[in-house]
Amino acid sequence: MNNGGPKNGYGAGMASGTSGPAGWGRLTPAQRSEYIEKYSPLIKYVADRLASRLPAHVAKDDLISAGILGLIDAVDKFDPNRNILFKTYAEFRVKGAMLDELRAMDWVPRGIRRKSTQVEKAYQNLEAELGRPAADEEVAASMNLALEDFMKLLDEVKSVSLVDIDVFHNAAQGQSRPDLLDLLADESRPDALASLGLTESKKVVAEAIGDLPEKERLVVAMYYYDELTMKEIGQVLGYTESRISQLHTKALIRLKNRLRRYFTEARA
Repeated sequence: MNNGGPKNGYGAGMASGTSGPAGWGRLTPAQRSEYIEKYSPLIKYVADRLASRLPAHVAKDDLISAGILGLIDAVDKFDPNRNILFKTYAEFRVKGAMLDELRAMDWVPRGIRRKSTQVEKAYQNLEAELGRPAADEEVAASMNLALEDFMKLLDEVKSVSLVDIDVFHNAAQGQSRPDLLDLLADESRPDALASLGLTESKKVVAEAIGDLPEKERLVVAMYYYDELTMKEIGQVLGYTESRISQLHTKALIRLKNRLRRYFTEARA
């Protein structure tokens, strides 16, 4: 496994991720161009990872175009005083720009959204009743589906589950737009008041992931922390890429339900 950050090449030579040239915010055109060129490989890296979870009709070129704008925005707005590496900040802005583009496209067919909602509700109701993670057979039975048909349904709705921790942080903070940057800031210099909410958010997310069934927890860890692809995770665990995708979809549905319930109760 790759425990040292992105392994697909864009991070090579950038892992140290310096805050940027002295006087950031007053970059010369040459410095600006240099940073855009230096970090442009991460645009394709992020686009490739998103595209692997999207239907074929979504053009990767559209994601890349949005990512270019996100990187330019990152170069223009980066504040080194937040104690965040520029590479971290840039990747966050690039991914955010791509997700904004996807939302603007309304790329998920209405029928798929409806099916996804039905699956989420089935998990939500059954796990509330059982008090534990529901097995595939139990969820399938609750939806009056054969197990094979239920697994096909998971394949259909996998593209809807573009869920990221920044969405959960957004819900925790009641913000109109997610901002994960405070979660990534240097914890050696925390703001005591803000840290209360951020620490709670991170604790809830960690607990939700920890409560996942073992295989789903492994997939989440390998995909989001080790940054392996679905195919690579399948090779490690001895499953097909399709099976890994199903485990990933189930994990995100459980996380979404668990965290939505928590944040709803917290605001009540």
